[in-house]
Amino acid sequence: MSKIEVDAIDKQSGSTLTLGGSGTAVTLAAGATQSGFGREGSVDWQTGSIKTSTFTAASGEGYFCNTSGGAFTVNLPAGSAGAIVALSDYTRSFNTHNLTITPNGSEKIGGTGGNSILSTDGQAVTLVYVDATEGWINVQETSNSIQGETFMSATGGTITTAPCGNFKVHTFTGPGTFCVSSISNTPSNNEVSFVVVAGGGGTGSRWHAGGGGAGGFRERKSAIDTYTASPLNGATPITVTATAFPIVVGAGGAGATPADPSNRPGNSGNPSTFSSITSTAGGKGGTFNEVGATGGSGGASGANPGSKAGGAGNTPSVSPPQGEPGGNGEPSSGGGAGGGGGGAGAAGSNTPSEYAAGAGGAGVTTNIPGSPTALAGGGAGGTGSPCGSSSGTPASGGTGGGANSGADAVANKGGGGGGGITTTSAGGNGGSGIVIIRYKFQ
Repeated sequence: MSKIEVDAIDKQSGSTLTLGGSGTAVTLAAGATQSGFGREGSVDWQTGSIKTSTFTAASGEGYFCNTSGGAFTVNLPAGSAGAIVALSDYTRSFNTHNLTITPNGSEKIGGTGGNSILSTDGQAVTLVYVDATEGWINVQETSNSIQGETFMSATGGTITTAPCGNFKVHTFTGPGTFCVSSISNTPSNNEVSFVVVAGGGGTGSRWHAGGGGAGGFRERKSAIDTYTASPLNGATPITVTATAFPIVVGAGGAGATPADPSNRPGNSGNPSTFSSITSTAGGKGGTFNEVGATGGSGGASGANPGSKAGGAGNTPSVSPPQGEPGGNGEPSSGGGAGGGGGGAGAAGSNTPSEYAAGAGGAGVTTNIPGSPTALAGGGAGGTGSPCGSSSGTPASGGTGGGANSGADAVANKGGGGGGGITTTSAGGNGGSGIVIIRYKFQ
């Protein structure tokens, strides 16, 4: 058998050079490379190196991928015409734990930018890089055997797009339905972020009533989300399916109508719900000689001859806590002031001095809508004063919708109502709640 010295072959134009005869194999020496011949669609299968975690593939090689221990990613090499990579499900577990294929830089897979997902048990694909227009094309099976990453789609509430551009935000300011029409083929994309805030508590009539407690605040930031959550992030996660989720947004508790010389109690708020999450209503603020009610955050006690504590927050107990207790009213047998209602982030203040109202507890701030938003502040207590005049010292509601003395809470922030400032003051109304849901849509 003769040896052909390639360096000795003159370059010719328009001529045909034949190496070997029919049935003869032409083999490149170790370390040699070929170009211009293309490939036949075959690879060298790496049977001695089963892949179990993220790796970068090399052209000309095939890999058996074992995802039984968890999903991972294959990074494709930089594309050049004729480059080839093959992948196969080693343990028939791609449906349980997907294999993600990531192209190099801005290159495409099947004409589409971004990742592709293998999600069928026993699936195998062979990818050949063609050109910049279509990128890597699957030549082993039909186009349905390899699918690009998909995302969930839903309707309901007021829908906006977060500033980052990749997340949809659904805001419910009243009852409605979060209707998921389709889910993602990537499980982590189906976990949603949410905030659920209940309605805040109203207060009793007249100047010595305690402030209303804020509605319970519950939040969960999903594992893939990017916004800045509140300090209370950590509620039970929710992974949605393609179904309808009824949304309940709790109304604020009504304040009492004035009826001098009677002391009339206010009303606690109403709960808000989304899927398995319920936020408890804010507790009502107590009127004269009355304790505040328990709730998501507790209502404050009114002025009283004894030492009556404000209502407890975080009732029933959840972790992280959904709210804080209300403050104590001024110990007085006359016209003492009420304490401040509890907020999601801080307890309501006790009355600091004779006839001075307690401030509402602070709420918390979350960026889930796409900008900083304060929610669930407690309401201020009523301003005590001699003989029911308006000479007492008023107080501010807690940041996040809590009402000042003598005022109603802001709608859809879950704040507590403010106690009155005179003998003829009505109790402040609590603010209605809100439900916000956020997810990746592209």
